[in-house]
Amino acid sequence: MPLFSYGGGGPLGIDSIRTKDETGIWLRNSQYALEFASLAVVVGGAVIEGNETRLGKTFWKAADSMVIADVAAQAGKLVFRRERPRTSNNPDAWFKSSSDKSFPSGEVTHITAIVTPFIVEYAKDTPAICALALLPVYDGVARMKSQAHWQTDVLASMALGVGVGLYAGNRSQSWLVNALPGGFSVGYRKSF
Repeated sequence: MPLFSYGGGGPLGIDSIRTKDETGIWLRNSQYALEFASLAVVVGGAVIEGNETRLGKTFWKAADSMVIADVAAQAGKLVFRRERPRTSNNPDAWFKSSSDKSFPSGEVTHITAIVTPFIVEYAKDTPAICALALLPVYDGVARMKSQAHWQTDVLASMALGVGVGLYAGNRSQSWLVNALPGGFSVGYRKSF
């Protein structure tokens, strides 16, 4: 009798194809809306708030986190070249064609990296901010329902996003602010 039972394949033995569902909240357009709205909120918040307030600094740290995580996820896709569930029923198909880009999920990494600095900064004062963690969970489920990612793709993406978000969120200063000419300390809101 085996000691372990596996539900599928992949590195953790948990990968299996989900039934495709792109209806209701699982619509692909909803996933795109989350990705682009989060980008707009972070960039807009950083520019409007500047870097002089606690909120502004957090927006800039979230922008740092987003940029680093997005680059890291794209690099991972180029290295690992894992086949997507919609194109293969084999979760162990790694290092295939350059068009195979399942691992990690760029979108899940993106949203996780954005929400993590806000959770790091505000969780002690406002525990309800932890509800932002539901956004990566939603996106991860949606990406699996779209048959774009395996379960381990999503879990690794969340881990990557949290790791980068913790790094950026715990820094004293945003590197993007330091990289801008003369820094970017005064936000649009304060300058007018």
